[in-house]
Amino acid sequence: MPVNQMNELGNLGEDHQDPREKQDLSQDEEEPSASEVPKGASYSPRSTQRFTTNRLLAYLLLKYRAQEPTTQEEMLSIIREHEDRFPELLRQASLCLQLLFGIDVKEVDPSDYSYVMVPTLGLTYDGMGSDRCCMPKTGLLVMFLCVIAVEGECAPEERVWKALNDMGLHDGVENSIYGEPRELITKVWVQEQYVEYRQVANSDPARYEFLWGPRAHAETTKVKVLEFLHRHSTTDASSYPSLSEEAENSEEERA
Repeated sequence: MPVNQMNELGNLGEDHQDPREKQDLSQDEEEPSASEVPKGASYSPRSTQRFTTNRLLAYLLLKYRAQEPTTQEEMLSIIREHEDRFPELLRQASLCLQLLFGIDVKEVDPSDYSYVMVPTLGLTYDGMGSDRCCMPKTGLLVMFLCVIAVEGECAPEERVWKALNDMGLHDGVENSIYGEPRELITKVWVQEQYVEYRQVANSDPARYEFLWGPRAHAETTKVKVLEFLHRHSTTDASSYPSLSEEAENSEEERA
């Protein structure tokens, strides 16, 4: 897994305020006007766009957690002063939602511009529990499956932890979204059958590795996961020989 991709996700996470702190979003909330910006403060069109995108992102995440669809009209009520830039703002918010939380925004009825939010890549897991009080964890699961896919059939545990460390996740350190990482990946995801965690054969001292579990194989494919990684990476496709090989194999199978 490229370090720059992990860092990009980490930076997005730093920019994103927990939507649980935004439950009081109102239609009257607006960015400060130029006259309201304190003298000497920096306030650029770029910061305005980030503020607006984050507001829309928080709204979409709240709708997902409530398991409710939404419409373009409802979204415009959140960012009504930027109606002319709605398509671009929705694209950016949707991208953040996908990368940070593994949730896709899908249009279900073009006639009334209605949308639903679902886990990406055909996965059925979001890690929120029946009370829907937690944050979605599908984004991290997708990245975890990407790490294993890039490594081939299995990923050495030390490689996995290096990738997680690059994301700012550390063994034994509680994270506000994902909880304690080792507990999540070696117990929860193993129980959910998305991941297999096993000792490397004949290793002494013991070493461990991760593989895709049966549920991951049933719900998505390595080709889709690698394509997802490539789509969101700035690195040239030639840097991913396994991506090229899997794509070629997929084309041969379809033929």
